Amino acid sequence: MNGEQKISVVINTYNAEQHLSKVLEAVKDFDEIVVCDMESTDNTVKIAKDFGCRIVIFPKANHTCCEPARQFAIQSASYQWVLVVDADEIVTPELRSSLYQEISRPDCPSGFFIPRKNMFMNMFVRDFHYDYQLRFIPRDATEWPPIIHSIPKVQGRVEKLKVGNGAYLLHLMDETMHEYIEKMNLYTDNETEKKKQKNYGVWALIWRPLWRFFKKYFMDGSFRMGTRGFIRALMAAFYQFVLVAKIIEKRYRD
Repeated sequence: MNGEQKISVVINTYNAEQHLSKVLEAVKDFDEIVVCDMESTDNTVKIAKDFGCRIVIFPKANHTCCEPARQFAIQSASYQWVLVVDADEIVTPELRSSLYQEISRPDCPSGFFIPRKNMFMNMFVRDFHYDYQLRFIPRDATEWPPIIHSIPKVQGRVEKLKVGNGAYLLHLMDETMHEYIEKMNLYTDNETEKKKQKNYGVWALIWRPLWRFFKKYFMDGSFRMGTRGFIRALMAAFYQFVLVAKIIEKRYRD
């Protein structure tokens, strides 16, 4: 792997025209850009063509998330090193430089978790800790489960990329509260299936939301965001309450 010094950027898309031009502009200096589109009906494919991207199509069918298309997209890359970027994430120039430096090391690991900055209520989150995503991976030694929010399985050693000098992803998605609640319903439905064997009761309805609020507000640093940070921590707690309630509900219905 260390002999391969080129990087393919892979972007999964579906009706992603909102931020796509900015995203593609930020990765134009990589060796290849592959856009894996799930039959968009907006200008996504046109924008990708204008930037000279290689476009592959994955049928949308009844899929509600991009994970089922991840493996196909990665395997469509020409080069062994693959940087997976979402259609609302900006790769900073410092991150690009860091990745090329890393793959030139003789002891380079098999993959990297990349730090990411997220937005909430039109403000980049000011947590003490970055949101790390396993996105720099080997094409031929990665398996991406077709489950929402899944983490790719990489053969070999993976490390966190060192934070410094602006080397991170900038996540431009800034959901409204309405969108946040809609997605929370979708995500908790998926999590309920994975955790349906959990024997949660009243205590879990209390301690899981309380712990998540404490972690998000104090340990992660959301208190530094003022009112927005308080709302963010409350929503994280509410997510846990809804998840546990759905798991309990499923047990009663089954």
